[in-house]
Amino acid sequence: MQQLKLKTTIEEYVLFKDFADSYKLGPKDLILTNQSLYKAFLSPLEIPCIVIFREQFGRGEPNDEMINAIILEIEQYDFERVVAIGGGSIVDIAKLLVLEGVNDIVNVFEQKQSCNKNKELIVVPTTCGTGSEVTNISIVEIKSKHTKMGLANDAILPDHAILIPELLRGLPFKYFMTSAIDALIHATEALVSPKASPYTDLFSRAAIQSIVTIFQGIVSHGEDYRMDYLAEMLRASNQAGIAFGNAGVGAVHALSYPLGAAYHVPHGEANFQFFTPVLDLYHKYHPEGKIQELCLLLASILDVKPSEAIDSLDDLLKRLIPKPKLHEYGMKEEEIVCFVDNVILSQQRLLKNNYTALTRSDMEAIYRNLY
Repeated sequence: MQQLKLKTTIEEYVLFKDFADSYKLGPKDLILTNQSLYKAFLSPLEIPCIVIFREQFGRGEPNDEMINAIILEIEQYDFERVVAIGGGSIVDIAKLLVLEGVNDIVNVFEQKQSCNKNKELIVVPTTCGTGSEVTNISIVEIKSKHTKMGLANDAILPDHAILIPELLRGLPFKYFMTSAIDALIHATEALVSPKASPYTDLFSRAAIQSIVTIFQGIVSHGEDYRMDYLAEMLRASNQAGIAFGNAGVGAVHALSYPLGAAYHVPHGEANFQFFTPVLDLYHKYHPEGKIQELCLLLASILDVKPSEAIDSLDDLLKRLIPKPKLHEYGMKEEEIVCFVDNVILSQQRLLKNNYTALTRSDMEAIYRNLY
């Protein structure tokens, strides 16, 4: 069994200007970003790049209509590199812009069209959660299917991942937390995945240790505590990305996708809803094995008994950001069965990575308890 694959070059720079100078950004570079980041970091440097603002094509998380409009727009430009500067949504879109001959991105996600890369891809994350800068995965809402779909293909794997802690300084606390919790979930789901290896475990455990420790510091010292640990959080997110890029994620992500697509709940926040409920079921059904290893690790960080680790983690996260009931997002009780149907139909790619199998009844119970 393959133990680890990592083809992306990972680099760190203190300042955005250092990266721009090192990569000699210029007229042959297509930059996908948003206007606020452009104004803060690119505009002062007066770099003569081609710049596309993501918000000109719609807001919310990426969908097929938005991406098709961007693909049509960039046909007029001659460029050799795609540079994504932004959060997970921008990175997911940029990954698809390096593919040759695509007119309708739905055909790619439905595997009706092959993926052929013809541009270099450079990713500069501005949140500390997705880890997408080192994965071959793009997640997009397919409007006609009323759900999100994932594409996993090495053709969209970034060539370079650039970590710049300066870019996180303007990230509001809520978005810092939801993205950081997403990174924690990536590391955790990868640790208990049946595809985990001793190598991915190294990255998972390192990410969990860093993230939970920083969360404890924020609870003790306040929101601004994070500012001294931005580089560490970027690395932890990156490590979690390496882990789940190889070992995969499972039911937490699968259950979150219908909620995110239907009610536009941010990805990390939607994942947070299902995180500890899924871990509880894993522990109930198969308390030995990797879930035991996870509980021992969390117990050592949180200074609790292993039997208390999952509940203690949930308490810690709730002290950092609120966890609304699902009906507070607008979800209706009758949608529970539809959401489970959607997960079973559309998310088998993820469900096969579960630590232990979850039944339809299990998934319905999770939704009902959170509702």
